Amino acid sequence: MEGEEDQVKKERVVEARARNISHNVRCTECGSQSIEDSQADIAILLRKLIRDEIRDGKSDKEIYRKLEDDFGETVLYAPKFDMQTSALWLSPLLVAGAAGGMWAYKKHRQKTNVHIMVLNLVRGFPLTPKEKETMLEVLTPPPGGTSSSSWWRRWLQQ
Repeated sequence: MEGEEDQVKKERVVEARARNISHNVRCTECGSQSIEDSQADIAILLRKLIRDEIRDGKSDKEIYRKLEDDFGETVLYAPKFDMQTSALWLSPLLVAGAAGGMWAYKKHRQKTNVHIMVLNLVRGFPLTPKEKETMLEVLTPPPGGTSSSSWWRRWLQQ
């Protein structure tokens, strides 16, 4: 009786691990589904292969490595980080960094106009928004040969 219960427990563990791995492996025939969700013949064979590998005592990493060696890197939903995939992994950081840099530059430019700061100190009270706008128009040099679009200049001056 206990041997039968142990066998059932082992089979449940195998099934849980197999499902976990199957959810992370792309069907080579469908391309958009995991092999767990696909009913293609190759998906059924891959699910059986995964269960057999688990029963043989292989770790999850070894199974992923075998699938990657046999079918290529695209079979895994989460590509590994290497020189070929570095742009894929780092592009969100680069875009966020560029956006953050532009935002910080815009805020820095708004807050550090020296001429307006000096006028605020001399007068003893801050300039009104209309006075600030007039001072910026007077003190900002005209664009020198650069062909930046007007929306860009307006955005930077906000």
